[in-house]
Amino acid sequence: MPKYHLTLTVNGEPREVLIDPRRTLLDVLRNSLDLRGAHRGCDSGDCGACTVLLNGRPITACMALAADCEGMAVLTVEGITPNGSLHPVQRALVDKGGIQCGFCTPGMVMAAVALLNDRPCPTAEDVREGLAGNLCRCTGYKKIVDAVLSAGAER
Repeated sequence: MPKYHLTLTVNGEPREVLIDPRRTLLDVLRNSLDLRGAHRGCDSGDCGACTVLLNGRPITACMALAADCEGMAVLTVEGITPNGSLHPVQRALVDKGGIQCGFCTPGMVMAAVALLNDRPCPTAEDVREGLAGNLCRCTGYKKIVDAVLSAGAER
């Protein structure tokens, strides 16, 4: 199969990679660009563990062909804060006990960041709707919703 030259802006940096055009954005992020924050969960777009922002909108990276993202901006959990500090959503998840096993956390964080970018002061219903595509098997969601509300209030 012929290779495809892919150009993206990932976490603010221009990146170029030669790929098989059948590869997903998740595969390119994890295996070609060594960004492991987006987790491989279901590979069917149902769990949200691989959520990233593509041109500012949350997507499940396991369902996006990388070649279809040509020229776009991708923001991963590794790129939401400078110098390894915690984003307000991450800090609130820690403070409110919204993290248990942590597998869903990067996807939850990215969905919450997108929500707060659109609605800086969301309601609990807004948060539940904004996180609806992200599954967590550990927390029961209440602490996650409380954390996102807290992060919104902090802004």
